[in-house]
Amino acid sequence: MDGRRQSGNIDDRRRSGIGRKAGIGGGIIGVIIVAAVTLFSGGGIGDVLSNIAGSGALQPQYAQTDYEPTAEDEQLAVFASQVLAGTEDVWTQEFRRQGWGEYEAPKMVLFSGAVNSACGQATSQTGPFYCSADQTVYIDLDFFKDMKTNIGADGEFAYAYVIAHEVGHHVQYLLGTLDEAHSQMSRLSETEANKISVRLELQADFLAGVWAALDNRMFNSIEPGDVENAVDAASKIGDDYLQRKAYGREMPDSFNHGRSEQRVRWLTKGIQTGNPNYGDTFSIAYSQL
Repeated sequence: MDGRRQSGNIDDRRRSGIGRKAGIGGGIIGVIIVAAVTLFSGGGIGDVLSNIAGSGALQPQYAQTDYEPTAEDEQLAVFASQVLAGTEDVWTQEFRRQGWGEYEAPKMVLFSGAVNSACGQATSQTGPFYCSADQTVYIDLDFFKDMKTNIGADGEFAYAYVIAHEVGHHVQYLLGTLDEAHSQMSRLSETEANKISVRLELQADFLAGVWAALDNRMFNSIEPGDVENAVDAASKIGDDYLQRKAYGREMPDSFNHGRSEQRVRWLTKGIQTGNPNYGDTFSIAYSQL
């Protein structure tokens, strides 16, 4: 990415004053106070639990802080901006080539700790996400450091894959796929809605691969080892891998992003074909994904 342009659609909120997590709001003292007031007012145990949840006593709170980015943080910010610019170049050209109209690029918000979006407040623990309500990708750049530390996924192309995946959701939004899928999910049971979510996520993986292939054609950007790094990252963010790591077992009905081998397969297919028309994850049987 050396020498590549940076995007003009970056909103850097890292210094906005919301920083690292300070603890649980109110802590155990806050819980005790809410419980005592409720019981003294004649409420029962059910009322106590309801009021604790509504009070925010168990919600993460974020301290006001003066955030100062390190040299590594600034390098990651430049890199993220260059990757976003690459998605703009690729999808602008591809939308025209496919006859899909003019591509409307998303914005990217860089934040530290917590952020307010049109989809609600989110924290770093949420991970990178796309909000269709404001057509924006949100990312705390510390996520890239966590990828390396917590799951052993590293490398610039692995990081680029994460951004390109979220931009893939924006492409789905522009093409109407995202809204249609969410409409279907609202009418289904949680288990069946999760299956629709898996289809969405695997298609976003595919679109990330398509971007990589087309970006490479335009800028010769992929170097030896890059694809392997991205595939390794995809294999370590599958629902089955993460659940086994966290709980020691799989819970397939709760999968909402796809198994590791599925994520690898669709990302690889996108890289190999470079054609967004080969990424229909909705017409095939769920068992064939």
